Amino acid sequence: MGKVTATAERTIDAPVERVRELVADYAETRPKLLTEHYRDYEVSEGGVGAGTKASWKLQATSKRVRDVAATVTEPSPGTFVETDANSSMVTTWTVTSSGERSLVRIQTSWDGAGGIGGFFEKTFAPGGLKKIYDGVLGKLAEIV
Repeated sequence: MGKVTATAERTIDAPVERVRELVADYAETRPKLLTEHYRDYEVSEGGVGAGTKASWKLQATSKRVRDVAATVTEPSPGTFVETDANSSMVTTWTVTSSGERSLVRIQTSWDGAGGIGGFFEKTFAPGGLKKIYDGVLGKLAEIV
């Protein structure tokens, strides 16, 4: 069993403060960012930044659905960490300044399966998840 990691990033044409505010808003903005791969999104506590608890189903492939129950922390300004209570999955959103614009990076890691299944997971899952995140970041760019 090895660690599997998927990463996507995009430069957004807006100031870092504005983009951080949108990324931290799990109640109003986040549902607007989600692609067709997400369903049953719900905020159960908080709604903005650290302390937020949200759940959703992520349909990564036609056969693979992950039931996520995330708790959000903000270890530093502009870094939002979503830790899944149902698995080893941790997703980190990082919003940093890039001149007048913002760089948004989404990185997800989890403990992969062992054996041949783990080989295929490590080989194909990161690319599939990156495509999903590219769609989410595209919607963020539109909303800004």
